[in-house]
Amino acid sequence: MCGIIGILGKTDTVPAMLGALKRLEYRGYDSAGVAVLDDGQIKRRREIGKLQALMNSVGDDPIAGTSGIGHTRWATHGEPTTKNAHPHITSRVAVVHNGIIENFRDLRDELKNLGIICEGESDTEVITKLLDHYLQDGMDPVTAFKAMISRVTGAYALAVLMSGEKDLMLGARRGSPLVIGLGDGEMFFGSDALALADLTNRLIYMEEGDLAVLSHSKAEIYDKNDTLVQRKISFSHISGALIDRGNHRHFMQKEIYEQPTVVAQTLGRYLNPNTGTIALPAMDFSLANISKITLVACGTSYYAALVAKYWIEQYAHVSVDVDIASEFRYRNPVYAQGGLCLFISQSGETADTLAALRHAKDAGQHVGVIVNAAESSMAREAALVMHTHAGPEIGVASTKAFTCQLAVLAAFTVALGVERSVIETSRSRALVAELESAPTLISKILSDHDPIISMADKLASARDILFVGRGIQYPIALEGALKLKELSYIHAEGYAAGELKHGPIALIDEHVPVIGIAPKGEISKKTISNLQEIAARKGNVILVSDDISLSTEFKGAFIMPTAGQFIEPLVYAIPVQLIAYYTAVAKGTDVDQPRNLAKAVTVE
Repeated sequence: MCGIIGILGKTDTVPAMLGALKRLEYRGYDSAGVAVLDDGQIKRRREIGKLQALMNSVGDDPIAGTSGIGHTRWATHGEPTTKNAHPHITSRVAVVHNGIIENFRDLRDELKNLGIICEGESDTEVITKLLDHYLQDGMDPVTAFKAMISRVTGAYALAVLMSGEKDLMLGARRGSPLVIGLGDGEMFFGSDALALADLTNRLIYMEEGDLAVLSHSKAEIYDKNDTLVQRKISFSHISGALIDRGNHRHFMQKEIYEQPTVVAQTLGRYLNPNTGTIALPAMDFSLANISKITLVACGTSYYAALVAKYWIEQYAHVSVDVDIASEFRYRNPVYAQGGLCLFISQSGETADTLAALRHAKDAGQHVGVIVNAAESSMAREAALVMHTHAGPEIGVASTKAFTCQLAVLAAFTVALGVERSVIETSRSRALVAELESAPTLISKILSDHDPIISMADKLASARDILFVGRGIQYPIALEGALKLKELSYIHAEGYAAGELKHGPIALIDEHVPVIGIAPKGEISKKTISNLQEIAARKGNVILVSDDISLSTEFKGAFIMPTAGQFIEPLVYAIPVQLIAYYTAVAKGTDVDQPRNLAKAVTVE
């Protein structure tokens, strides 16, 4: 995840900003930059690569100012180049931004018609130029900032400097966290509490839709209705800690809410929305010549692999096996000549998966990995390394790591199909467009899921719960059951819906809730038929679907936004996470550290 620091200070801000960016390195980044007001004028330094490159640049060509903003960036729109690095500036404004601006193309075209040209590919540059345009039209800084925000759709955390305004810094958040730090005659913005750890311990966690106007002496916050509001001041004690929960009750809740941002950032590393294409990292083999793919993983990552089997076989027409890593070596697998073994692990250190990787590599297979840790053992040993860019995940039960794995696997599927000439250009563009829409759909679910909270209060008293789905939703049913049992300690199982009548239906009575995952489509008709069989036997059916016409047929329903068929698994992963989370909260279990579980499994 990208990192933000903003300082309205008493002395030169550059050393403090570099220190804050150093604390944010854990989030992952590919470029970094700072901008300051020097005698009222904006001065900037930015570099690709590690923070040391920026430090060297500032050392070789110093800048200084008591007002400054800084950023570490994971590339989303635009490659990790200097021209796409933050801060983005004009003569009047400097902007740093976390998130993704969904309507940047329309805004860019609008600016072009006005004779305003964007030099780079970044969505952030577009909103920087738009803000500058409003200032040039004569708007005052706050009015111009509000006008720009009103034109933007997507997820963002923003910090803004304006030339000639040494006592002003502006910020806003929607779908991406932003924290205000309160000092003694100083004010700060940070992407999280860690960024501000050495600067202040008095924090205000901005809420969704908030806009902030900072001066050295006060922080004014306007809510999404443009009403001046007071927000709670929190006290942080994380000077030696890595992560803070912010205003969330649990790390898991925070990480669920980070998904629009991290999925967007992950997709941004692979998708080119301007061309409708996908670029994978370099590899020493050709995807066009792959004869077979074997996906290997554990736990939640295994369910991501099951989803990918459906995707790859349907869209790329390559035969796929899926194996649990701890079983893989012991079944003496028969490898196909020219096959690719793809290993999925959040940490990149999972012992069973790493051992399986080495087994396949010794057998002469092409080896790829999907990991969230760039310097992990698996990343070092694979020929193809695809990073998920989910950022640190503190909650033991995986949420954002899972959806980012799905995002990478979806991108891989399209790239594979194109390379094998089974996905045509127009189809590739359509699939890329679907993937681009996923963060917005996730945001919609997270902004309105009260029915799930009500359901969870009732589910908390159950002893057994079943999740069912058909086709590509079957693995999501498995993941839902895993999440629920991990967090709430309620026995839960996931089934293919058509399998119920082959035994599990014997478990059904009025005390067994059944959660049916059935997005609208031809296959959903069969799932609904299976659910009606359960209801006929007094089963307590809860439907998760975008088919509002079915909302009254069962005892409970959560109506989903309509998603493209390709990205349905990515979108439907969110409600099953929420069901598990709120059920565990209702039961009072330890959500972040469930009993007997660890975040990384580094022994067999």
